[in-house]
Amino acid sequence: MRLLLVSDAWAPQVNGVVRTLTMTTEALRAGGDEVLVLGPDRFPALPAPGEPAIRLALCPRRRLSGMVAEFAPQAVHIATEGPLGWAMRGLCRARGWRFTTAFHTRFPDYLRLRFGVPAALSWRVLRRFHAPAAGTFVATEALRKELAAQGFGHLRRWSRGVDTALFRPGLPDAFPGLPRPIFLQAGRLAAEKGVERFLALDLPGSKVVVGDGPERAALQRRFPRAHFTGFLRGGALAAAYASADVFVFPSRTDTFGLVLLEALACGTPVAAHPQPGPLAVTAGTTEPVGALDEDLRAACIRALGISRTACRAQAERFSWAACAAQFRAQLVSLRS
Repeated sequence: MRLLLVSDAWAPQVNGVVRTLTMTTEALRAGGDEVLVLGPDRFPALPAPGEPAIRLALCPRRRLSGMVAEFAPQAVHIATEGPLGWAMRGLCRARGWRFTTAFHTRFPDYLRLRFGVPAALSWRVLRRFHAPAAGTFVATEALRKELAAQGFGHLRRWSRGVDTALFRPGLPDAFPGLPRPIFLQAGRLAAEKGVERFLALDLPGSKVVVGDGPERAALQRRFPRAHFTGFLRGGALAAAYASADVFVFPSRTDTFGLVLLEALACGTPVAAHPQPGPLAVTAGTTEPVGALDEDLRAACIRALGISRTACRAQAERFSWAACAAQFRAQLVSLRS
């Protein structure tokens, strides 16, 4: 199959969407599919407001049209609702092509928190974007129900995976000398991620923050006792997860939270609010692998008693091969 994947989120960005698309694409190619990814790295682009690391393609439709014609895809998947996503949506509609989309990001929450945009307006725009799609992929059943209640149709489940060879227990201690227990958070340091809520908790031991973003400088000034590592990748990131006693996920806006699976694969229990992502990742176990509570401090303390062996076993239920197979099975041909 010749798949065209269009995404406003792509390398060198570092986030869960990019990781998911990268791993899915690699698995599809390993299975014999030809996949062309068109991201902002192929177009003139400007930095996103408040997020200079995120680039937004500038007037991409004409150049995009030429790339699409040259590739001659058999299926089109539009991953994001940014400038490239809207441009590809327009091309598909103009040519009478069927396509699929995905709902990765809760933009209504983000835009309300950052810029005061009414959530109702954002939901209206998102419904319009996804309405023509033959299928809109969502990561969890809870998110599917939420979007259905918001008037979205043609919703299809697409779960996530984790590299259990890279993310594993028993790695060298990344934080020698730090008082234990170590509570670790990883991800973009942006207002909607709730990092401030985590850092404000009264917890024993040490707090470690892995990642970077527009809020980092302000958070470091407000919480000088916390340890900020910046972005970590590969083995360094895995060692950070494995060295923590609890992985804390303070976000209320993420649609899944790939970092939850990465932490579990390293044997580290999670503490989070009972949101769709954490609920999905920790479900279906005979032993608890996470503590979910509206009181995040209470969740952190309870998570200290969770079996690390059970956490690893839960992560082994998720694979990128299964994720890619589920994704591929729900793609549609251009013509009905």
